[in-house]
Amino acid sequence: VVNAVAVLIIACPCALGLATPMAVMVGTGRGAHAGVLFRNAEALERMAAVTVLLIDKTGTLTEGKPSVVAVHPAAGYSEHDLMAVAVSLEQNSEHPLAAAILRAARERGINPFPVVSFESFTGNGIQAEFNAHFLRIGTAEWLSSFQIEGLAESEAIAAQERSLGRTVVFVAANDRLAGSISIADPVKANVSESLRALAGEGVRIKMITGDNRATASALAKQLGITDFAAEVSPERKLEIVRDARKHAVVAMAGDGINDAPALAQADIGIAMGSGTDVAMESGNVTLIKGELRGILRARRLSQAVLRNIKQNLFFAFVYNALGVPIAAGILYPFFGILLSPMIAAAAMSLSSVSVIANALRLRNVKL
Repeated sequence: VVNAVAVLIIACPCALGLATPMAVMVGTGRGAHAGVLFRNAEALERMAAVTVLLIDKTGTLTEGKPSVVAVHPAAGYSEHDLMAVAVSLEQNSEHPLAAAILRAARERGINPFPVVSFESFTGNGIQAEFNAHFLRIGTAEWLSSFQIEGLAESEAIAAQERSLGRTVVFVAANDRLAGSISIADPVKANVSESLRALAGEGVRIKMITGDNRATASALAKQLGITDFAAEVSPERKLEIVRDARKHAVVAMAGDGINDAPALAQADIGIAMGSGTDVAMESGNVTLIKGELRGILRARRLSQAVLRNIKQNLFFAFVYNALGVPIAAGILYPFFGILLSPMIAAAAMSLSSVSVIANALRLRNVKL
């Protein structure tokens, strides 16, 4: 009876039940302290397996606080006229580029006029009406589908601006080009170093952006990114994520409404804390400060948590594997040794303490 009690005590799976939850709980707390929020345990464990990282440009690689740096009115329009049309169209938009135009208009003392029949074409542009005038603002590719007069003549200026890494938006009124606006968005600090560190750990990086190819190429060259996709619509982003998932574990990093479907589709969706609520709701991981280095921290933390779980499982099983046979009397025929229930209780407690102490080491893991 005493031996049976000793077996029951030492076989108690307390440590086994603590092995994974303790590591996940401490790891999640360590991540929060480092500015990385994991939505659930699955995201924390899955992050270590990521081999492909798809990154949106605006607000992820860049500050997401663009500013108007140049205004190029077409013949027959002044800068004031061009900005007035642009701000009137963008006043109802939540896009970062719209915010840049609104700020520039305020600085110039230009007020928007009321428009009707407002329509937003995600990833392309906006159209509306004012006093029977049909107004549009958006990408050159989108406007070209409407056969806008004067669009081709503006390409030389646009190409020069794009070579500097600037985004160019075009404004049209009544199927005639009113001009273009150049917008610059500074790159976030330490982005290049973070990308190199991720690449050094075996992560393949691809930049995805709705910007013109020349603009995307200039930024990619600046950051040392060799693989990128430009002029990508939100629907195409979703397709790129789906295709990449067929061959690898994919993380998608973004901050805007346009990125939300791709974030939800990826194995791990990484949202910038400085981005939209929709993006954060769609992602599995949120980087509080919106720093790209947070992705590196998240991956390293995930790897550390998985190692810790395996160590905890070892501690959970080793005491039972050694103690149960001894408690059952395997040594008695040879050495006359029986395991006291008190020693069995101490061993069972020690296994739980070992698991907890090992999990707590994650609080000091270097990220």
